[in-house]
Amino acid sequence: MTKALDQVVDAVDIETFLYCKDEAEGRELAIALAHELNLNHPDIVFLEHHGWGARVRLRAYAHRPGDHYRWLEKGGG
Repeated sequence: MTKALDQVVDAVDIETFLYCKDEAEGRELAIALAHELNLNHPDIVFLEHHGWGARVRLRAYAHRPGDHYRWLEKGGG
């Protein structure tokens, strides 16, 4: 069965609110979330701490220019 992530051409964006004590913990949790979801090369696009948590926008690159593109293994492109 083909995984949907194998068909991603460039990046996956995630926006969420994380329960954390400060901005530093929010940053650590956002990166950990990307790794738990098997998303490589994560970048934090936006992070703002408010009260008991942080609003986070995270971009994780499935493929960067010059990477091994998984969809080409299937004869595509």
